[in-house]
Amino acid sequence: MDRPSRSSRSCRCAGRFVVATSALALVASGCSTGTEPEPNVAASVETVSDVEPVTVVATTSILGDVVEQLVGEDGTVTVLMGPGVDPHGYAPSARDAATMREADLVVANGLQLEESLVSTLEATEDEGVPVFELAPLVDPLAYELAGTHDDEDEHGHADEHGHEDDHADEDDHAADAHGPEDPHVWFDPERMAAGVELLAAELATVAPQVAAAEWETRGAAYAAEIRAVDAELAAAFADVPTERRVIVTNHDSLGYLAARYDLEVVGTVIPGSSTQAEADPRGFSELVATVEAEGIEVIFAENTDSVRLAEQLASEVIGRSDLEVEVVQVATDALGEPGSPTGSYLGLLRETGTTIAARLARAG
Repeated sequence: MDRPSRSSRSCRCAGRFVVATSALALVASGCSTGTEPEPNVAASVETVSDVEPVTVVATTSILGDVVEQLVGEDGTVTVLMGPGVDPHGYAPSARDAATMREADLVVANGLQLEESLVSTLEATEDEGVPVFELAPLVDPLAYELAGTHDDEDEHGHADEHGHEDDHADEDDHAADAHGPEDPHVWFDPERMAAGVELLAAELATVAPQVAAAEWETRGAAYAAEIRAVDAELAAAFADVPTERRVIVTNHDSLGYLAARYDLEVVGTVIPGSSTQAEADPRGFSELVATVEAEGIEVIFAENTDSVRLAEQLASEVIGRSDLEVEVVQVATDALGEPGSPTGSYLGLLRETGTTIAARLARAG
């Protein structure tokens, strides 16, 4: 199906505004008399524009907060996946599809993060609703390279610590199952700052009732806030000794954070970038050996999924070594409850980053 052009899609809000304004002008000219005061057309126009806010649907709680920072009082933002909802395992409803079709703009992460929404997003775009996918626009990392520093070829037969990778084919299969690029881009503040500026430009296209210069200003201001948190995290990770810059996670959600702040993800309990994958028994056994060999004392688990396997890993390592391993939950794929330290995107970025940095710095 041919999609409407970008310009024709973006004129819907402006068209409604012009029609409403013209109607008011006709009423004003037809009903006024020499003794009756003329209506305040300017005030009426302002009222009409106020009742035509931009309507945006965001797929995840993280993106919902980002969009709300830009839209402010000039629109309404509907978030499909609320706080604590795992985007990998989300099951959309028929109402979700209808809500997206009624929007002026749908904002999604992309790169198959919203696994069950892929076909719905495609259908929404085919019906003429602009769909803005942020992750593909910010130079995403290849899944198998995010957060790692391979010494050999792209299949990683040996890493910088000398570990042989007997399961390169399994890792490649996991990457293929969830896309070749890592979708968790929000853990790189610089990428997200660039994404916010691109999103502001898209809003200027679909919501011309707000001046383009204003959208640009909002985007630049929010991007500056994100970059300020980046500076905070860079300072926090500077205190982590070189030998402690290795992490194990429940699933591969922290690759961008690792790449940004010079860490290495040496293993994940659940293979791949999706929480919906299943742990491999042989891989799990090898991960136990890796944790023991690396002297890792903390396993970072997300706030959206069970920590049972991570706790089992910690227990097995404790049972066969002198290490005291603990599981620390951090917010990864979804915001925390409103008002909590992770209840906003900036809060999640700051809280998760500083928690990991502090825990690594005091290990050993």
